[in-house]
Amino acid sequence: MRYIVIGAGAVGGTIGARLHQGGHDVLLIARGPHYEALKHEGLRLITPDSDETLRVPVADGPVPTRDDDVLILATKSQDTIAALAPWPSDLPVVCAQNGVANERMTLRRFERVYGMCVWLPAQIPHPGAIAASGHPYSGMLHVGRYPQGVDDLGEQIVTDLGKHGLLARSSPDVMRWKYGKLLSNLGNAVEALVGQAPERTEVVRLARAEARNVLESARIPYATPEDEAEIRGHNVDIRPIEGMERTGGSSWQSLARGSGSIETDYLNGEIVLIGREHGVPAPVNEVLRREANRVAREKLPPGSMSAQSLLALIGEHPTI
Repeated sequence: MRYIVIGAGAVGGTIGARLHQGGHDVLLIARGPHYEALKHEGLRLITPDSDETLRVPVADGPVPTRDDDVLILATKSQDTIAALAPWPSDLPVVCAQNGVANERMTLRRFERVYGMCVWLPAQIPHPGAIAASGHPYSGMLHVGRYPQGVDDLGEQIVTDLGKHGLLARSSPDVMRWKYGKLLSNLGNAVEALVGQAPERTEVVRLARAEARNVLESARIPYATPEDEAEIRGHNVDIRPIEGMERTGGSSWQSLARGSGSIETDYLNGEIVLIGREHGVPAPVNEVLRREANRVAREKLPPGSMSAQSLLALIGEHPTI
């Protein structure tokens, strides 16, 4: 099989690099300066133990496809529809993304859809380079057919992912793991808005408590932090990389790049949506969704809001 990684950023690039190191046929899809650097200089993969430059094939848009191609989608959720639009709908798609909406969006046009729950700490220090700080493995990936189950192709994908530098698991209940990851990602907006302010922990606690109430009211199962700790163990510990300062998470990075968009509608906004569908208020996550979108739209830098201002907005809601 050939793996086409659509969105070869920090996560997609690491997955593509590790598949390439495992001997698999890989094509990275990137854009802008990152694409130019990958094309002319190769992909520099930096880990706590190594620093390698890999010559992985790269393109900046759709290419002629083969019957044995597998698409790995690693874009932000707000880009899913546009990213998949040029690709043939008879190919299988693996959604290596945060949030829980991508699989359903993809299933509208593609028959074979797989969810992937991604635990993979990485960032792009400069175009063409990826710093993956997980140790001893760069990441752990749960893979399963959407909406549930496993099949032969999914098992093959798991086997291929696990050949070099990654741990992969077949998960018939992959969406349970992705809902658990969604809960952890609710703090992304808080970090992006207020940085590392001490008060951020209280905001994150409120957002997650509210989200658990929403999911339980909707009878949606989710993996707990205890479930994750048992499976993950110390297989993907974050280690420092010499000369690299670890920045914030994916939402923080979106604001730092001044991209004008952020994934919060599909993280905190997902909790708001489920709450509205089931008549359960979610005011904390609505404040975070609204404010993160405002800051992204105004292209303000991460940490531009005070924690006191954010808490004041949250405290305006009498249900909290």
